[in-house]
Amino acid sequence: MTEPGAYGGPTALRIMLGVHLRRLREEAGISRTDAGWAIRGSESKISRLELGRVGFKVRDVDDLLTLYKLEDEDERDRLLTLARDANNPGWWQRYDDLTPTWFHSYLGLEMAADLIRTFELQFVPGLLQTPDYARAVLSLGRLDEPLQKAEEERLVALRTTRQQVLTRQRPARLWAVIDESVLRRPIGGTKVLKEQLEYLIVASKRHNVTLQIIPFDKGGYTATGGAFTLLRFTDTDLPDIVYIEHLTSAVYLDKREELDAYVVTMDALSIAAAQPRHTEGLIRAAIDELC
Repeated sequence: MTEPGAYGGPTALRIMLGVHLRRLREEAGISRTDAGWAIRGSESKISRLELGRVGFKVRDVDDLLTLYKLEDEDERDRLLTLARDANNPGWWQRYDDLTPTWFHSYLGLEMAADLIRTFELQFVPGLLQTPDYARAVLSLGRLDEPLQKAEEERLVALRTTRQQVLTRQRPARLWAVIDESVLRRPIGGTKVLKEQLEYLIVASKRHNVTLQIIPFDKGGYTATGGAFTLLRFTDTDLPDIVYIEHLTSAVYLDKREELDAYVVTMDALSIAAAQPRHTEGLIRAAIDELC
């Protein structure tokens, strides 16, 4: 089983393999329909495989490589090994009973990311949350069916385990932009918020963390659509991805024109926000108001 601090994981491997299969199919001039027929499937199955949204049967991958006339045996062995590894469970699957299925892919991609850029309007980003703050956030989403104590602690453990992406041997870089209202909203109460803000100061001083705050006096700014996250990967086989979470689902965007729109928006937010050197001062001002 892939460990929390490892890079990649099955989600990333599936996407990488899908990219290779799509490239080989297009180079061979074969349609998705014909490829689906070769593995006793459909055009939509090939589409899901090439997008990395489903698991792979090694037999199917082997048949597709034969159809695409891949003659390089070393490359063939590499892709078949990739197919086997992509079926291994990720560490986060131990929490499958508590998390929605649409969130599972994000957990794998987050662990594989080299750069995580995120914008938040309401909460401290999950990778920077303290356990008590995380508990308070989790309780807000379960008003109809309160979490049992054991379930709550497991979800907090999931959130803190995710944070290892910032402290592993080759840590990911986090660049977070948050609205000043996040510093003022007493999630969990004054004590919990104060401890969270103090932790933000510590976290913002890490070499791989950039935290910017958009102050109230800035007025309006772009990104009125809400929070979103941009994921970028070292491996060139993995496309950049935008993740947008909704109440009962999530959207994953990887088309170039969509990515460009969100990159431009994130850049604009970074310009609108106070410079990172002012972050500690803004947080301390919010702490002082709590005392």
